Amino acid sequence: MNNEISVIVADDHPIIRQAVCMVLNNTANIKVVGEADNGRQAIDLVSRFSPSIAIIDMQMPEVDGFEAAKIILRRNPETSIIFLTMFKEPDLIRKVFDLGVKGYILKESAVLDIVKCVEEVAEGNLYFSPQVSQVLLQGKSKEREDSTLTPAERNILVMIGKGKSSDDIAKEMFIARKTVENHRSNICKKLGITGNNALVKYALRLSAEGN
Repeated sequence: MNNEISVIVADDHPIIRQAVCMVLNNTANIKVVGEADNGRQAIDLVSRFSPSIAIIDMQMPEVDGFEAAKIILRRNPETSIIFLTMFKEPDLIRKVFDLGVKGYILKESAVLDIVKCVEEVAEGNLYFSPQVSQVLLQGKSKEREDSTLTPAERNILVMIGKGKSSDDIAKEMFIARKTVENHRSNICKKLGITGNNALVKYALRLSAEGN
């Protein structure tokens, strides 16, 4: 990536916050420009620095992560939000992405996942820890309007729900990336889905409702 990604990290647990900051600052093109230990500080830092990304703990003193995210998205829509949390409940995960949050990282794997998450979100994509997709996909999905999809399209929808990119899917299915993009477009047309990242959100929602 050519442009530097500026980040603020807000978490009231100093060990976790410091570990995440260390990993990010040791990565080329990523720079932590501010740290906060509560939601109010996070809001102030975003207003001050206008970072590319704000990484926010869901539970913090003064202002919790959810409320902080709402305020930041309203005041600084150019800043993308990544939640850092311990919670894996499907309903909560759906609520998070409906809010407009772009990333969802579990603290148990934060050091491993955070760089990939920041890079994906900076590119305009959604990202969530692999464990999150496992939670969402534990149960069988309900039979819904996706019954019109071809077997290949259903397979791609499942892989999208697991957080796989078009490049990942192309490699796994031994097809061209362009073919994957065509399939994604056809899936959206059949399901009447429009909007940025709408297909990923649909895959998450469908999986969660199957639990």
